[in-house]
Amino acid sequence: MLKRCFVLLAFVLAFLTAAAPATAAVPAKAQPAAPGLAKLAPVAPAIDCAALAKVDLTRVAGATTTQTAEVVTGTHPYCRVSGTVAPAIRFEVRLPLSGWTQRYLQTGCGGLCGNLRIDAGKADGCVPVTDGAIVLASTDMGHQGMDAAWGANPQQREDFAWRGVHLTALVAKALTTAFYGHPPRYSYFSGCSDGGREALMEAQRFPQDFDGIAAGAPALHFSVQNSFHHAWLARANTAADGQPILLAADLAPLHRAALAACDGLDGLVDGQITDPRTCRVDPGVLLCKGAYQPGRCLTLAKIETARAIYAGARTAEGQTLEVGPLMPGSELGWAGVFVPAAPGAPLLSAMIAGQAINHLIFAPGASPGFTPQTFPFTAETQRNEQAARALYDADDPRLDAFAARRGKLILWHGWADPHISPLNSIDYFEQVGAAMGPDRRDAFARLFLFPGMGHCSGGDGPNTFPLLAALMAWVEGGAAPDRLVAHRSSPTQDGQPMPPAGLRRGEGGLPQAGGPAMLPPAPQASSPALAPRSRPVFPFPRVARYIGRGSIDRASSFAPALPAAPPTPTD
Repeated sequence: MLKRCFVLLAFVLAFLTAAAPATAAVPAKAQPAAPGLAKLAPVAPAIDCAALAKVDLTRVAGATTTQTAEVVTGTHPYCRVSGTVAPAIRFEVRLPLSGWTQRYLQTGCGGLCGNLRIDAGKADGCVPVTDGAIVLASTDMGHQGMDAAWGANPQQREDFAWRGVHLTALVAKALTTAFYGHPPRYSYFSGCSDGGREALMEAQRFPQDFDGIAAGAPALHFSVQNSFHHAWLARANTAADGQPILLAADLAPLHRAALAACDGLDGLVDGQITDPRTCRVDPGVLLCKGAYQPGRCLTLAKIETARAIYAGARTAEGQTLEVGPLMPGSELGWAGVFVPAAPGAPLLSAMIAGQAINHLIFAPGASPGFTPQTFPFTAETQRNEQAARALYDADDPRLDAFAARRGKLILWHGWADPHISPLNSIDYFEQVGAAMGPDRRDAFARLFLFPGMGHCSGGDGPNTFPLLAALMAWVEGGAAPDRLVAHRSSPTQDGQPMPPAGLRRGEGGLPQAGGPAMLPPAPQASSPALAPRSRPVFPFPRVARYIGRGSIDRASSFAPALPAAPPTPTD
């Protein structure tokens, strides 16, 4: 019970330390259009804010809907509409009282959601968002709180899987039209982690909802991610006596070993790994010659645990059970996920898996009582998850309807993600190419992979970049992004103070920074002070290659290049 309280407290602290959501509204006068954006005249409200409480949304949502409306005052006031679509999908919409430029942005919800917050992350240089000239909305996806007991209710499973996000889009657009007498000209969705899964679900199931979609580190294989993946990580790092094997002190030497083996494979030793698929790390080089020395060497048990983590979830016969494991270079981010961030802290991967395998993955109400140690890593279990995959997963590569509407999709992922392997995003991008043809795919979709970046943000590599500005410029101006310049601003975290000990801010805060059932990750273990750096990241499969002159910390010193073909994966 004490450990459970610790985890729930961590969640609460994560919410309190999260970056404040964008809520500002622009002044009434028109502003110059940002580069690449359509020149849209600002539209003033046609009715009072209070009148939105009386708009009948039941027909729009196809279910009983109630809402309240109030003006939120401040430097940039807006009309906040808070409501519920039956049975329990809460939503919030924020409509600028002046300067609305006919755009709508819906943001995703991370983890298993259960909370209602609007977070427009990665908005550097995106004037409609930073100046508040956009309608914002989000949802809690049909349940409240962190406990997954709602999985016993088939309706709430469906609300979480897809219904909550879709119906929020419908009611938010209806409210926008009622308030301004004008529908949105352009509609966007942006989310990371489970928010990335939600983004892809929208493109696949409801291609008419959004013109532009940004899907970061998507938990598209939700069922596998929350069962096999996290249960494997928790089991691999738990000894027979129930104690963790790898500790936070062990991660720095593992990370140094990964850099020693892989940093120079791209021809430049710069403290980050350009393409970890070419990397092979042997934790055995860290074997202690004598007694175990924390932070300097590893015992044989720790080495074998690290090897199991790098290998990924498998059956007893060696059959892989997930698209791909975590990548070399992600080691410092393991703390707080499946390596305890502090003595006595629980393995959060164990809680993630425990919630999913007992409440969400199998038949509603089944509650099989699995733990990571008793969960069967078998092909039969994989087959038994088929119903969950059909409901939750967002892996359908047939995006023809979305492309036909001239929708635009940006996939993005950090190579050093300690929660969701970037191999999932690569595999999906390639599956879309196989289903639609590479040329058709590349006309509306891009994948960007960020070396050294963690889950949605953070990590040793540059991890802030103008995602939303690039997406809007592509949708509205037709300029497909040929690069995203990412920045690493300071040794803290992009110039922002670090959250309290035991927590690390992710993409706009948690649970957005968590994975599909994610809990807040801890600060990276023993990460040294890092110099400010900017790097271009080019659409996959291109990578940034040093041109041979200029600072390695300046984006202008790099040009696009095709990497050496990664080796064929081996068991």
